[in-house]
Amino acid sequence: MSATGTPDTQQNDGLLRMRELAEASGVPAPTIKHYLREGLLPEPVKTSRNMAYYPPEFVDRIKLIKRLQEERYLPLKAIKNVLDENPGRAEAMLELGDQILDRALAGERSRTSAAEVSRRYGLPKEVLDRLAELEVLTPNSRGYSPSDVTIIEAIGRFRAGGYDEQIGFTVYDTLRYKTALEELVRLEVDVVMERLAGEVPPERVVEMLEAGAQPLKDLIAALHTKLMVAELERRR
Repeated sequence: MSATGTPDTQQNDGLLRMRELAEASGVPAPTIKHYLREGLLPEPVKTSRNMAYYPPEFVDRIKLIKRLQEERYLPLKAIKNVLDENPGRAEAMLELGDQILDRALAGERSRTSAAEVSRRYGLPKEVLDRLAELEVLTPNSRGYSPSDVTIIEAIGRFRAGGYDEQIGFTVYDTLRYKTALEELVRLEVDVVMERLAGEVPPERVVEMLEAGAQPLKDLIAALHTKLMVAELERRR
């Protein structure tokens, strides 16, 4: 408020002080200042050496930067490149990611109770608990998701085939697959976002991913077999 009782933002044609910008965007002032230093935001309107005002459109841009950081794990340098080249593409990336996630979550909403999983697959509770600790499984109070159940079934079949603790196989063996697939999935998401966001309608991208799910599983299984044979031949 000025000495005349008029709000500062009105005196400055709707421009915002840093405190007001932080409140409107929900992003702390130190973070906004870091964005400014990194060139992610245009220069503010400076009225004196120690006083600067910011256009209202900064609010949406700051929110967008924060979402790209938190939801797409993009480094600030990559965010700056996207915003400099095509700000609309950044919005498209978020829209595409939201639609893919919504469709994936829709398929994971049904749950199978712990009692039913135990009855159906016979895995000891300590095995299920350890897999949850390793975040291979992610049960909630309602039970296990469809992908959890598929993993449990696969592990049960491994154990039935002789892969058990008596010869050294434990739940920790699942971690090497989880670790390898985490990197693969990061690369897949990067490729989808870079090639399709803003170029192909999100609904079509979701259809493509769903149609490609089974071929991808077949491709990975076949490549695994080929690589296993190649590695065994190399070790001869």
